[in-house]
Amino acid sequence: MAKKILVIEDNADIARLVMVNLRSKQMQVEHAPDGTSGLQQALTGSYDLLILDLMLPGIDGLDICRNLRNSKVYTPVLMLTARTSELDRVLGLEVGADDYLTKPFSVPELVARVNAILRRADQYQPAPASPQTDPLKVGVLHVDPDTRQVLLGDNPVELTAKEFDLLWHFASNPERVFSRGQLLDSVWGYGHAGYEHTVNSHINRLRAKIEQDPAKPQYVITVWGVGYKFSGHAAVQDAS
Repeated sequence: MAKKILVIEDNADIARLVMVNLRSKQMQVEHAPDGTSGLQQALTGSYDLLILDLMLPGIDGLDICRNLRNSKVYTPVLMLTARTSELDRVLGLEVGADDYLTKPFSVPELVARVNAILRRADQYQPAPASPQTDPLKVGVLHVDPDTRQVLLGDNPVELTAKEFDLLWHFASNPERVFSRGQLLDSVWGYGHAGYEHTVNSHINRLRAKIEQDPAKPQYVITVWGVGYKFSGHAAVQDAS
């Protein structure tokens, strides 16, 4: 089945370039010329990927991404940005974008990144009866991948989309040690070499939300000189 993609881009020439080249790869492509209409289409339509400009009239790309993730819409997002600062790119990743391209970009790179995101999304589609989708409980931590709900005892824990993805990736692979680069590749995806500090900041925020004492974590453990792992036998904590 052809992949369905929404391009949210106010520059008509760039939008046309993206659409023509993706359609040549047998993808279905729709276009929204501003942030307001783009957000509405993204919330109500069914898409395999959003290609989202950062600077848009109406609602900008960062706010669109925040709105989608807050509405529990987890469609993959490839963000386009004319800004070259590292902060802008990191902000995009931290509000829920899966990848980014800096303008001007080459068409082959665009197509490669689109294909990589779509492949990764397909790999993360769970089989209906897969035990991998069963809720996981360690100590008082309860993680449900179907509802994307996290509880500490009876208390709900509010996580961002990427924080949940990071936690579930850890929890699905207990005791396995991941380097920052491996976590970037698996959770954030293709093309983020050099942004290991993004992993650090997400792990710090995740620990602040799920650990009784973030300075002495029982779930997300640092393996010095290597990376991080998830403890599958954390001690029971007091969640009150």
